[in-house]
Amino acid sequence: MISYLDKPYKNEEIFSILNPIVRTWFKNKFSTFSEPQKYAIIPIHNQENVLVSAVTGSGKTLTGFMTILNELITLADQGKLENKVYCIYTSPLKALANDIHFNLEQPLKEMEEIAKKKLDIKVAVRTGDTTASQKQKMLKETPHILVTTPESLALVLTSPKFREKLRDVKYFIMDEVHSLAENKRGVYLSLSLERLYELAGNFVRIGLGATAEPIEEIAKFVVGNNRECKIANIDLSKKMDLKVLSPLKDLINTTYEEMHHAMYELIHKLIQDHKTTLIFTNTRSATERVVHYLKEKFPRSYTENIGAHHGSLSKKHRLNMEQRMREGKLKCIVCSTSLELGIDIGYIDLVIMLGSPKSVARATQRAGRAGHKLHDTIKGRIIVLDRDDLIESSVMLKNVLERNIDK
Repeated sequence: MISYLDKPYKNEEIFSILNPIVRTWFKNKFSTFSEPQKYAIIPIHNQENVLVSAVTGSGKTLTGFMTILNELITLADQGKLENKVYCIYTSPLKALANDIHFNLEQPLKEMEEIAKKKLDIKVAVRTGDTTASQKQKMLKETPHILVTTPESLALVLTSPKFREKLRDVKYFIMDEVHSLAENKRGVYLSLSLERLYELAGNFVRIGLGATAEPIEEIAKFVVGNNRECKIANIDLSKKMDLKVLSPLKDLINTTYEEMHHAMYELIHKLIQDHKTTLIFTNTRSATERVVHYLKEKFPRSYTENIGAHHGSLSKKHRLNMEQRMREGKLKCIVCSTSLELGIDIGYIDLVIMLGSPKSVARATQRAGRAGHKLHDTIKGRIIVLDRDDLIESSVMLKNVLERNIDK
């Protein structure tokens, strides 16, 4: 039931299945298809379930959406687009959901300019941030692409009115699949998918992930029992510049005050040596604390150009932070886990991790926020404050570089 896609398709073969509007848009934007796109676009077009495993920044998301956009553009062009959901995209993070909405709106606008008419393809985000009035509006103007989280999908499936809009769902995209397959959120999502199957019948399942191990088990998770899945396992090695750093040479015979001072001096130097830095802490309270101390210790360097991002902040504050990141207005952003998955948050040239990330996959994901474009170098630094962290982080970094991802 699980098999591998063993050869990429040629550019001409993929262009031949695309609507002229989509083809023109793609040629204007990119010179060629990326490896994940060469492997997976045609199988998805042929209605096959696919799991795409490839490095961060390799065009996985567009691989998943290409066929769907192509079909919706064709239907819109022919005036056959109906008021119903054609595709559901789910991601583990609200920030990622908003990011996908942002990255779909722009291409659709550009395609309308090429078509020289309004195509009226609607994309909407439905998460815990969505207001009651926005949900009500979705019943009248149903999104053709619904962007959501596993928890919100479960609620949508129990909504008597909205679930009727899901009866003809044709595609389901599960992004950052590795972060769902390992926990109870993934079990919850599997149940929702089977409920959607009862409602809508067969639909194409598309899994996307960067650190999917063991890959065949994750493919089974994406499609459920006794269904076929094709795996596109793309090994694209990106250059990595990763180091474990200690603020002081002696981690034992030193006071808390000395360590604290040296750590912030080191963080400040790293930030100033780079254009934009993303700092990961392991708790929300630490996120706020780091922003506070940097502003307090270096008031001339950090004013409006630094910010915190985590799940406890209001929707307005989070969206404002993400927008300022895209526009390059932030020198540094500090977060807990809310930005560690495949969000495209503007140009970041350095990732700092304060303390061990606790898993090889998580370290890989966090470091991958820097150098997010295909040929950029991934640059990451783990700052350790004690011997346990030093040993753990060093072993972890060795595994990241050797691509030994934990299961």
